[in-house]
Amino acid sequence: MTHVVGVDLGGTKTAAGVVSERGEVLMSETIPTLNRDGGEAILDATAALIAGLVERAADAGVTVSGVGIGSAGVIDASSGAVVSATDAIHGWAGTELVSGLSTRLSLPLSAVRAVNDVHAHALGEAWLGAAAGSSSSLMVAFGTGVGGSFVLNGAPVLGHRFVGGHVGHFASPLAVFDDVPLSCVCGGSGHVEAVASGPAIYESYLRFGGSSREAADTRGVFALAASGTHDGGAAAMSTDGRAAALRAVGLGAAAAGQAVGGLINILDPETVVISGGLADAGDLWWKPMETALRQELLAPLTEVPVLRATLGNTAAIVGAAKLVL
Repeated sequence: MTHVVGVDLGGTKTAAGVVSERGEVLMSETIPTLNRDGGEAILDATAALIAGLVERAADAGVTVSGVGIGSAGVIDASSGAVVSATDAIHGWAGTELVSGLSTRLSLPLSAVRAVNDVHAHALGEAWLGAAAGSSSSLMVAFGTGVGGSFVLNGAPVLGHRFVGGHVGHFASPLAVFDDVPLSCVCGGSGHVEAVASGPAIYESYLRFGGSSREAADTRGVFALAASGTHDGGAAAMSTDGRAAALRAVGLGAAAAGQAVGGLINILDPETVVISGGLADAGDLWWKPMETALRQELLAPLTEVPVLRATLGNTAAIVGAAKLVL
């Protein structure tokens, strides 16, 4: 049986696992990403992580024949280079990801492949997760950012310049405040990510009059929105805070659903998968998101399945492995 290593290389941590041709993760390990040390240091650490797993697999009688990587940044899937990246990983843009790991691991170039991490995540869900068995699937992830991937006949659609899937960066009519478009982390304004990401929901909460004393982050906003008022003198402030939290969550969820609904109208996928931290936040976010989504759909699309992702943290590892398998 063929086995490969799948790698999920993100801005804060890098996870890898030995994956069988059936998609079983036999063993895995996670290390911090050296996101301030530059591309070469990250390649050294990632190669050491992979080599350790290869050695463990060998001890178990398993031979590893290749490596697939899902990485943060825009990845040229033909050359394996990092085309561009945010400041989340310093010095990552321009890194020769595939050739660098191939050299360090003494593997042929043909045995190492790479794509963006969200594409890897979507490929995992399309192979073995919520969209298994679908000929086409759209996955959109809502968390620290907003990203997505359209998987068609078992392959993610990457785009001519490998930028496909940046679904957080088109205009949303809800990404405004006092008639001014909200700034987006990409440098633009009025984009989906500026209103529908986790950090954007927290910023909306503050704009709507919420206090950092009641909710220090997005997780706190959701907890406040789900709570009742407190007893005693804090009751009035808590009521105002909860109203701000409910409004912020509702706005972010509606913007998310509206955006995904528009994408469904364009792409007509067989199955839609919603992933990320916000998708796991419960019905407080999911119900208004799906309501807004279905209000956008053209008549022939009204019954499209919209499912939560099921593979969790292993999705990108499994999807990255599938690149080679």
